[in-house]
Amino acid sequence: MPIREFDTLEDFAVEEFSHGEYTYPVFRKGSGPAVLIIPEIPGITPEAARFARVVAEAGFTVLMPSLFGTPGQRFSIGYVARQMSAACIRREFSVLSANKASPVTDFLRALARAAHEELGGPVGAIGMCLTGNFALTLAMDPWMMAPVLSQPSLPVGPLPALRRGLHASPEVVAAVRQRVEEEGLKVLGLRFTGDPLCPGARFRELEKQFGDGFEAIEINSKLGNPHGIPPTAHSVVTTDLVDEAGHPTRQALDRVLAFFAEHLQGGVATAGA
Repeated sequence: MPIREFDTLEDFAVEEFSHGEYTYPVFRKGSGPAVLIIPEIPGITPEAARFARVVAEAGFTVLMPSLFGTPGQRFSIGYVARQMSAACIRREFSVLSANKASPVTDFLRALARAAHEELGGPVGAIGMCLTGNFALTLAMDPWMMAPVLSQPSLPVGPLPALRRGLHASPEVVAAVRQRVEEEGLKVLGLRFTGDPLCPGARFRELEKQFGDGFEAIEINSKLGNPHGIPPTAHSVVTTDLVDEAGHPTRQALDRVLAFFAEHLQGGVATAGA
């Protein structure tokens, strides 16, 4: 699926959704079980929109809230820097918190619940980078059956406690662990091995907390890796996706779609060639 220089998102319906003090536009596409796509900074880029279309085409109702930036604007380093600076001072986000989720997760939990009430059945979610661990907090709720953490990057910082931090309260972690043990809930995580924003220590902590309930996909991006993935690679299913059969990022995308299908549809879905 080609990437657009600027994506008008004209094939998405858009409505505002409000909960508490927060109101955001939500872009919607597709039919079937609901999947929340929570874009990373800088926002709904053409690459994020492409991913949303792939998920919708696989048989899901995509709900993609616009939490940052200008929907459809292309990715650039300057754009990322501006949106990251803004997010660091917005009270919806707590970028340094290791043991407490950002307040905006309350809005996202309400959106997931509304999707469940409207469409029935289980709901899935994928967070990315700054929003990566948000899906973990959403997994407190019984309708969230397919949480995906793509390059979860909060909290930020060099201290060991921050590098392994899950950006979730102990109560959230305990609740998700209980669901893993009692309901068989599965959590999927994606990262590049050379990504300093999503250190391996964070995945080791997820494995420690959830055992076999956590499935880790770690793509080799060290210097000299066989696929030539740059060490700067960060965004597994959006900006750094190489949409070619057999490429590790394409395999990761296929696994995300299959994960949603297994837990929301009872089947298997893959991206189109």
